[in-house]
Amino acid sequence: MTHEVRLLGTGNAFLPKQRLHSFMILDGIHIVDAPPTALTSLRIAGISPAEIETIFVTHLHGDHVFGLPFLLLERKYISDRERLKPLTVVGAKGVRERFQTLCQLAFPGSLDDALDSIEFIESDHGTTNDNWNWERFEVHHDDAVDPHGYRFEHSDGASLVHSGDSGPCDNLENAISRSQIAVVEMGFPQWVPSDHHHKPNDIQSLAERNPDTQLLITHTFIDSEKSSGEPILTNEFPIHPGNVHHLEDGDAWIHENSAWNPEN
Repeated sequence: MTHEVRLLGTGNAFLPKQRLHSFMILDGIHIVDAPPTALTSLRIAGISPAEIETIFVTHLHGDHVFGLPFLLLERKYISDRERLKPLTVVGAKGVRERFQTLCQLAFPGSLDDALDSIEFIESDHGTTNDNWNWERFEVHHDDAVDPHGYRFEHSDGASLVHSGDSGPCDNLENAISRSQIAVVEMGFPQWVPSDHHHKPNDIQSLAERNPDTQLLITHTFIDSEKSSGEPILTNEFPIHPGNVHHLEDGDAWIHENSAWNPEN
């Protein structure tokens, strides 16, 4: 069985050149978060919002969830006008109330029925209709936004982790050590005095401790290799071990024959 992890966006909150907000889609139907540029990312990839079956929410910062009202509005008035496509949202306790507030601020009264049709799941584990077993675990970030990562394992043996936004922490490393690939954020340059995100040296250490796991870097502060002109912060990528891959918007990894490899 073939699976696909595609990074529709790879930038952090400040949108380095030629990058949209960090945004992953699994097998074309499950997305992690709904950032402000989510609808743009889906349009570029040629994916209809109506095809999305699950939104896995890592945490409630704006660069990860402020695109939700636009996705719901598009589904309601354009791609799923007959309300035939079910949608599930997985998140921490209270995610429905937070999303209701967000939609009311964005489009007062317009999305009440859209929210009512969503199945909200606040469990720490579950299984999708296409046999992905998932587990949600706490990570090290701003506690006010309920930060979590996700580990996915398919019944055929494929496995992956999405870190959400997190600095180094035991829960994340444990999940990574048990997985074939891990989508890991590197949101801060080395000189920022905070441990709420991975920095280049953190990725170096993580890769050395987990040589059998491929680390796919997203939520980066580095301008795209496709960009030109004066960089926002930098356009130079650190030299990391061979199991670290600095991704561009649109990059995909494919699982077939029991292994994950970059799409040709």
